[in-house]
Amino acid sequence: MNPKNKILFAGDPHGDFKPLIAAVHEYKPEAVVLLGDYDLDTPLDTCLQEIVGLTQIWWIAGNHDFETPCKYKNLFHSALAENSLHLKVTEIAGLRIAGLGGIFLGRVWYPPQQPKWRGKQHFLHNQPANTRHTAMSLKYKGAIWHDEFEALKTLKADILVTHEAPGSHRHGFDAIGELAAAMGVKNIFHGHLHENYIGTIKSNIKVVGVANRAVADLVGNTLRNGG
Repeated sequence: MNPKNKILFAGDPHGDFKPLIAAVHEYKPEAVVLLGDYDLDTPLDTCLQEIVGLTQIWWIAGNHDFETPCKYKNLFHSALAENSLHLKVTEIAGLRIAGLGGIFLGRVWYPPQQPKWRGKQHFLHNQPANTRHTAMSLKYKGAIWHDEFEALKTLKADILVTHEAPGSHRHGFDAIGELAAAMGVKNIFHGHLHENYIGTIKSNIKVVGVANRAVADLVGNTLRNGG
């Protein structure tokens, strides 16, 4: 197997997993990492049943995965639920991969502005007493929270996968690059913005944007272009 193909990165499937499944059959990676926005009508493991057992399947969530209770349940309560990379570092095919799912939400934290809430507990504690113990809405669950983001900075990794883009993209955030630099990562792979590109940010960190339904290898080559 070509070392560049030992891990593949899949851009937002939006319900179409065929390009990823075809790439797994052709390139036989040790692992695949999915970058969010699945739009799941059935559990994730059901959508990927053709490659479950052929390769490791890891994922982070995107904003679409918090749109409805059904989409949320089909990801976070699927048989692959434990394979979330969010807010931790996992060794995959010999590389340390860190994950940051979700998006920046103006009512929570939208860099470079200061966070409106330090974290989920700060937010919940400041809700009206009659609503304080109700479940947090899906929209808020899908937000990037400042305290969790800062905790991730204290870990070390080789690769950072995010849904949001760093400052290499016109719609990206410098805060993502600051996170990557603090963690010592060499590469960032992100989805969300539906563009294939390779860029560089401060600290000589390479950024690979993976378009919707596209699949990229470890050096950023586009192996499948879902378009």
